Amino acid sequence: MAKKNTDGYLSARDARKISKENRKITNAYEKQRKRKNVPESEYLTTMHDPRNAVEFDNLHTYFFTDAGTVKAVDGVSFDVPIGKTVGVVGESGCGKSVTSLSLMQLLQRPQGQVVEGEIRLNLGSKAYDVTKAPNEVLQKLRGNFVSMIFQEPMTALNPVFRIGDQVDEVIALHDGEGKSEAEIKARTIELLEMVGIANSEGVYMMYPHELSGGMRQRVVIAMALACNPKVIIADEPTTALDVTIQAQILDLLRQLKDRINSAIMFITHDLGVIAEMADYVVVMYAGRVVEQGTAEDIFYHPAHPYTIGLMASKPVVGKKVDSLYSIPGKVPNPINMPNYCYFKDRCEMCVEGCDGDYPPMISLSETHKVSCYRYTEGKEAETDGR
Repeated sequence: MAKKNTDGYLSARDARKISKENRKITNAYEKQRKRKNVPESEYLTTMHDPRNAVEFDNLHTYFFTDAGTVKAVDGVSFDVPIGKTVGVVGESGCGKSVTSLSLMQLLQRPQGQVVEGEIRLNLGSKAYDVTKAPNEVLQKLRGNFVSMIFQEPMTALNPVFRIGDQVDEVIALHDGEGKSEAEIKARTIELLEMVGIANSEGVYMMYPHELSGGMRQRVVIAMALACNPKVIIADEPTTALDVTIQAQILDLLRQLKDRINSAIMFITHDLGVIAEMADYVVVMYAGRVVEQGTAEDIFYHPAHPYTIGLMASKPVVGKKVDSLYSIPGKVPNPINMPNYCYFKDRCEMCVEGCDGDYPPMISLSETHKVSCYRYTEGKEAETDGR
């Protein structure tokens, strides 16, 4: 591996050397993924629990950049049960969106690659490991079984096509076999009405710029729900909206989830949204899961210092403070992560064991798990990292 000079910058020669090494690695992954006529047995798997819609198991997703290898997701394991909402929370850059893009296999290639672990997707009669599935199989899984509501609707929608054409295309591609144009249009109108758009016929003929932010977000939700997917990934779907519209969108998602019995993987940095929406919560920091449990576990009994810091940093109604708490320090460099707890240099609750390797995942209860040395005494660490 090329070394940086004393100023922290790579020379052109070192950058070329890293780039050459990266091309070898990524070309091998791309060659594997682009194979044709791959036997189903290669990506067929078994769910650890058939009640789960998705199981992330020791997922490692890396980006091979000219500055070095970024370990964006570094050993993430959690489950998304059928019919439940799992909130994935953490600050920007902690790996939330990369985890969801790994499930969709929409990583920026060839730099972004899943290098280790499994993502088991429950299809009902069988289960696939999407990290091993070839592109032609993934094309059939996206939309039909897993769909995504993207963060910014104005960039998710094509500005030069009418709303109706864009929703029609989703239905035609994934669920259009044997349907006429009139039937596809009728389904689009039905979807627009289902997400609370009253003037569905008028909106069908409009362009994205003619709609408000809330209306555009409803259209993106309609596109995601077009084929009644088993898993809906909501990647910060309310971040760009004001508070009143945000509440409407959250209510809409809750109602639609119950109507089609889908699981939702809800990604956000807003703890208020998580408290309102989630049945289970996964807290991520620097590409790893530091704590997970039910919403009650996380909000009433936070265990990891990072989770405690997040809770302390949010305003509380009726409580007056001079200034909100701010977690000290900064996130470690993702290209050169330490070999100890990633949060140690920012932690105000360190104990003697923190000088050791990265802490294992400890079970505090049947549902509550935390990765912290403060809880290792008298507790048996899990061996499989889940």
